Amino acid sequence: MSRRHVAEKREILPDAKYNDIVLAKFINCMMFDGKKSKAEAIVYSVLDYVEKKIGQDAIKVFHMALENIKPALEVRSRRIGGATYQVPIEVRSDRRQVLAIRWLIDSARKRDKTTMVDRLSGELIDAINNRGVAVKKREDTHRMAEANKAFSHYRW
Repeated sequence: MSRRHVAEKREILPDAKYNDIVLAKFINCMMFDGKKSKAEAIVYSVLDYVEKKIGQDAIKVFHMALENIKPALEVRSRRIGGATYQVPIEVRSDRRQVLAIRWLIDSARKRDKTTMVDRLSGELIDAINNRGVAVKKREDTHRMAEANKAFSHYRW
C-alpha cells in the first residue's frame, strides 16, 4: 500500500426524497449487486412505515436511531514486546457513522422476519428504544474498551 497520498474522499450526492447525505450513504450500503433502485425502495418504505408507527418525522427518527448505535470507544490491537494488548481509543466521527450503518444493516439482515422491510423497520424501532442487536453491539464494544482501560497508556 502506497504511503505517498491520502485517499480522496468521494463526494456522495444526497438522496432524492429526503435530500440527506447520511441516508444516501445508508442506501448505498444497503445496495446488493448494484440494485440501487431496489435498496431505495426498501429504505423509503421502511421510513414510511416507521413514520406511521411512531408518529414523528422519519428522517429525525433515522438519525436518532443512528445516534443510539454510534460507538464512542473501540479497541485496537497493539503489539508491544511480544504481547498483544487491546488498547481502547476514541472513534473518529466518520468511522462512528460507518460502524453504526454497518451494524444496523447487519443486524437487520440477521433478523427472523420474511421481508427486509419488516426486518429493517423492527431494528430501527429497537434502536430508537435503545435495545436490539445493533445497540447491544455498541454496548459490547464500550464494555470491552472499559475492561481494557488499563492499557490506554499504550495509545499511539
